[in-house]
Amino acid sequence: MADEVTHSADKKVWTFVNKPHTAIAHTGGSLDFKIGGKFSGSSPPTATAILKNFGDDGFTVPPVPNTDGTKYNYDEVLEKSILFYDAQRSGKLPADNPIPWRADSALNDQGTNGEDLTGGWYDAGDNVKFGFPMAATTTLLGWSLLEYADAYRASGQLGEMFDCIRWPLEWLLKCHTGENELYVQVGDGGKDHGSWTRPEDMGSDRPAFKITASKPGSDVAAEYAAAMTVGSLVFKDKDPAFSAKLLTHAKQLYTFAKTYTGKYSDSVNAAAAYYRSSEFEDELTWGGAWLHRATGEASYLADAEKHYETGAAWGTSWDEKNAGNMILLYNMTKKDIYKQDLEATFTDWLPGGTGTAALPYSPKGLAFRLQWGSLRYTSNMAFMALLTAELGIHPMEYRKWAKSQIGYALGDTGRSFVVGFGVNPPTQPHHRGSSCPMIPAPCSWDQQQQKGPNPHTLYGALVGGPDQNDKYTDVRTDYVSNEVACDYNAGFQGAVAGLKSLHVRHILDR
Repeated sequence: MADEVTHSADKKVWTFVNKPHTAIAHTGGSLDFKIGGKFSGSSPPTATAILKNFGDDGFTVPPVPNTDGTKYNYDEVLEKSILFYDAQRSGKLPADNPIPWRADSALNDQGTNGEDLTGGWYDAGDNVKFGFPMAATTTLLGWSLLEYADAYRASGQLGEMFDCIRWPLEWLLKCHTGENELYVQVGDGGKDHGSWTRPEDMGSDRPAFKITASKPGSDVAAEYAAAMTVGSLVFKDKDPAFSAKLLTHAKQLYTFAKTYTGKYSDSVNAAAAYYRSSEFEDELTWGGAWLHRATGEASYLADAEKHYETGAAWGTSWDEKNAGNMILLYNMTKKDIYKQDLEATFTDWLPGGTGTAALPYSPKGLAFRLQWGSLRYTSNMAFMALLTAELGIHPMEYRKWAKSQIGYALGDTGRSFVVGFGVNPPTQPHHRGSSCPMIPAPCSWDQQQQKGPNPHTLYGALVGGPDQNDKYTDVRTDYVSNEVACDYNAGFQGAVAGLKSLHVRHILDR
């Protein structure tokens, strides 16, 4: 049961591939096939067959020496986390693409008037490009490079990190097609989630969605502005022209966000079922604070403080920026209100909190905010804790806590939650591309249901994580625990870079 893929001009060499419903064979089983044909002459032709396993790509990452002698090799984690983002790339891949099982995809992504919207990252285990979480991810990753460039340099990943964040920044720029026009999504989530296939094999029906003056989205416009502003700071010396372009677009987008207010998910129904925004004020503070840091202009600081929401932060995510706002604004103004709010936030998050908002802890020590992406929330806050410590606020306490939460993700419970890293890592992340065999073998729901490891190791991806009782099952169909996403790795990678930086500076040696 197979389909012809190619044959030579003389018809003596043929390539066949299994049909989808017969495409999976497990070790220890048997594989039977026959080929029929007609021939002329008195004796049949002879032939040989070569069988190729499309479920094994042979791709491995060479070992990385642990030169720091730390419990976990932060250099290896940083390298592999960046590789995860490489695996999420959409569009025309560069000649030095390090992921051999990925190829060009979605080359016809365009806006309603034919604007080029190729590039960017696929959001998670699906093949949609969601602009809001992509921009939020880019902002956090850029922040980690701003604050902890020494970590990336010492780990040998500085060049790779510049390439990593430039990829989404280029796409964000493409999305800003008019002064008050911004594309925020490419692909229909409903249709995409109704199929299971690699991005290289997607159909051409990829609608694009945008915000305008009449259909505003202050949150996503301000988040794009924040990402571009961080990008302008990151590339200020490396690529001044690119930096200036990013800052120009950031200023325009922030003005758009302030002038035409509203939540983007009220304007773009296609995003509401997946990344519904709770409010936009925190993004207005976020974008204004970053623009003030980049420009020094007082008006941006005034905007940021005007929209600031007092009180402890719920957490940090693609939707909530309050903790980051506190860090930025305290660093800029040294006002007690921001320090007090930071301390109140970490009183809730660290063990022993007694308030109504204090987080529960799992038996093995995970600060548990929500089930869906549990490790994402604690990793994001570990990054915030390390940044807060840099301001001289409870540095030892916050650094120790951040290290404990990242340690949980890397293996303190006896298993790693990072694909391709450490002891007993996940092997079945809920991720279409890595679950599909090598091209041109077919991919369908059969691959989603198959019981073995994914054919491709999705190096560096942080899975959603365990429940409040530390229960976790490595199974592809459990998208709550085993989904991966760009935003899952953002604060996590930032925290790992922060811990690496502490070793580089001899602040935290073990």
